[in-house]
Amino acid sequence: MGLTYAILGTGALGGFYGARLQQAGAEVHFLLHSDYEHVREFGLVVDSVDGDFKLPQVNAYRRVTDMPRCDVVAIALKTTQNHLLPDLLPPVLKEDGVVLVLQNGLGVETKVASIVGSDRVIGGLCFLCSNKIAPGHIHHLDYKKIAMGEYAPDYTPVGVTQRMEAIAADFERAGIPIELASDLFLARWKKLVWNIPFNGLSVVLNATTHEMMADDHTRSLAEQLMREVLAGAAACVEAMTPGSSRSIPEEFIHTMLDHTLKMKPYRPSMKIDYDEHRPLELEAIFGNPLRAAKQAGLFLPQIATLYQQLQFLDARNRLGGSRE
Repeated sequence: MGLTYAILGTGALGGFYGARLQQAGAEVHFLLHSDYEHVREFGLVVDSVDGDFKLPQVNAYRRVTDMPRCDVVAIALKTTQNHLLPDLLPPVLKEDGVVLVLQNGLGVETKVASIVGSDRVIGGLCFLCSNKIAPGHIHHLDYKKIAMGEYAPDYTPVGVTQRMEAIAADFERAGIPIELASDLFLARWKKLVWNIPFNGLSVVLNATTHEMMADDHTRSLAEQLMREVLAGAAACVEAMTPGSSRSIPEEFIHTMLDHTLKMKPYRPSMKIDYDEHRPLELEAIFGNPLRAAKQAGLFLPQIATLYQQLQFLDARNRLGGSRE
């Protein structure tokens, strides 16, 4: 029998990946909140650059206590909802199951490990442009790759394991490219190379990726922020393993800028959350990397400035304020 999957958070990310897994024949169970009644009656609809499809029937649940225990529990919730995880994870995870953390930011696996044990956690970095445009309706615009790596205490590199390969095989059958990362810590920092500048600046500048890349000043600022991310990663790796050759190559900055330039006009997830007056994932994406770098002896001034601006905007936005 194949692996069974639980998707905690059936939004733009969880809805897309879970639907693709089910479409490819996997047994998938979806936890929903506001969309529960709609999805239970009408299923999931995915409009995708790879071809539109509909799943008329899905296994939809309002409570984890109603879900069967699964081999793989994918966390597709925002990190601002991680306070719910102690109640959500134990009822749905098999005794020999694993949690796949499909979230942005640094240090997110540590919280999960404190609940289920560090030997039952895999981190996943999603390179995906996708939006939820209506109840049970996902619009996939671009990209879809997941970088996946085993978690270990202090983010010690583990290497590729058999269970990673088994999960990767299911995703690849669903048409999702998988990169098996032997160093989850460095993979997390690599994702921040894009997330810190483009999620943060999209809110501060009220702009899409297309608008930011079309402006020389903003593109230059994004590159400067990316260089600070590389510096932060290098400082943290040096503090963890002095003399290590682990690093993010300089060319990765230009790769990310080129990808963003070719990307279809896109509102990053933090901009969508801001526009919808939802809490921003500031601690996972900005606060944790800043604190990790500071502990390693390095201050990242431009990232810190962006973080402070976002804290002001987030607080005012949640109180119903506007930019006017």
